[in-house]
Amino acid sequence: MKKHIPNLITLLNVFCGCVATVFAVLNQLELAAFFVFLGIFFDFFDGLAARALNVKSELGLQLDSLADVITSGLVPGVVMFQLLGMSMTGGWNAGDGLGAGGSEYVWSLFRDPLPLLGFLITLSSAYRLAKFNIDENQSDSFIGLPTPANALFILSLPLILLYQNNDYLNMIILDPWFLIGITLLSTYLLNARIALFALKFENWGFKDNALRYIFIIISLVLLVTLQFMAVPMIIVFYVLASVIANMKVQGN
Repeated sequence: MKKHIPNLITLLNVFCGCVATVFAVLNQLELAAFFVFLGIFFDFFDGLAARALNVKSELGLQLDSLADVITSGLVPGVVMFQLLGMSMTGGWNAGDGLGAGGSEYVWSLFRDPLPLLGFLITLSSAYRLAKFNIDENQSDSFIGLPTPANALFILSLPLILLYQNNDYLNMIILDPWFLIGITLLSTYLLNARIALFALKFENWGFKDNALRYIFIIISLVLLVTLQFMAVPMIIVFYVLASVIANMKVQGN
């Protein structure tokens, strides 16, 4: 029975991804973000449960990636689709997605398909997850930005719009060129040959985990002080800290 516990937790991630997809399509991006965060929580704990119960399996590995395709791949793509649509129509309330826009909203995609560019994130996430399953060099570190981290980055954008209450930030986020740039950057980072450290602790000693502890502390400080604006900054810091750490290792 215990061998099924991690898979059940992974299926909760799948469920959260499905619910988040529905809310994202309806342009309820706050609720979509909540269920993505919940799904990522389950994604973190299914691996812990598998290691704690010593029941890691090939099935669990494949199921985990399939769950991530939905929660951390499809949903961010739909969210970027919605944001690009908003950037074209003038703001947060312009067009409430398929739920309220009806056939006029659908036909607008044929006139200007720019929002569909957001699904590059979904395609890149699926490709990354497929590579991850057959790559034996990603046990202690990641090659390219993990899909959950990328999902948090994308989902933070509508939350900044909703909660930061900053006209300048809103203007930047709803600029179509900014969103196109974020989409292309996200697509690149997901499959870039950049080694990024994993937040896996083999022991709790500071010497062996100094970078991890520093990253966690700085991330917590940023979250407390900057709220949702901290999320993209944390992702950028994660990438830069990994690159600097790799340069030091190569220098030695």
